[in-house]
Amino acid sequence: MKNWPYPRWIGHRGAGQLAPENTLAAFALGSHHGYRMFECDAKLSADEEVFLLHDATLERTTNGKGMAAAMSWAALSRLDAGSWHSPACAGEPLLTLASLASWCISRACLLNIEIKPTPGTERRTGEVVARQAMRLWSGQAVPPLLTSFSVEALAGARHAAPALPRGLLLESLHDGWLQQARALACVAVVCHHPLWNTAIVARVHDAGMRCLGYTVNDEAVAQQLMALGIDGIITDRVDRFKPD
Repeated sequence: MKNWPYPRWIGHRGAGQLAPENTLAAFALGSHHGYRMFECDAKLSADEEVFLLHDATLERTTNGKGMAAAMSWAALSRLDAGSWHSPACAGEPLLTLASLASWCISRACLLNIEIKPTPGTERRTGEVVARQAMRLWSGQAVPPLLTSFSVEALAGARHAAPALPRGLLLESLHDGWLQQARALACVAVVCHHPLWNTAIVARVHDAGMRCLGYTVNDEAVAQQLMALGIDGIITDRVDRFKPD
């Protein structure tokens, strides 16, 4: 991907902690603050509907209980995904990738879809998410960026929709990380922000890939990363950082 089409600033799960994460309320708030690109977490329901949720379990961000992947989308769609955040968000539902795609396309917003498989479903989740993303963004000038910590999920995404751009997410620089990104034909490496330094940025750029950092909420850290030549910054603080 010679011409990088994505903006530098990316709203984490929509609007970070300012709204219930991964809900339409969060993406609308991020858009209100001027953001044109968002990150979200995508996984599969029991009947393989692609929907947005970070955790494998439901308790933290909904009024449901247990493993999300054990429930049908019909059951998941009835859960309250807003009350945990604030009374004003009570009743906010979970969101499908299809609904978010429609919202993003209608507003010329871009998306980083983190493939967040339930353990044991890595490759299948990558395949289904990528195949659906390819269909939903068909004909659009800029496709979504697919990322994951799971090599198997990214391999599945590459198999199902090789034309969609991919990025390897890293919490640490384990042995062979750059080789993994190359083997998956990634266009980006997305690191926990303290991992970036001049040498690592140079290695990634020399390999023809872009550098993104998560989750950046401090102004001094953001300035340091921009000085390093970072290509993308994922933040919770859509109210603090004005996007380019």
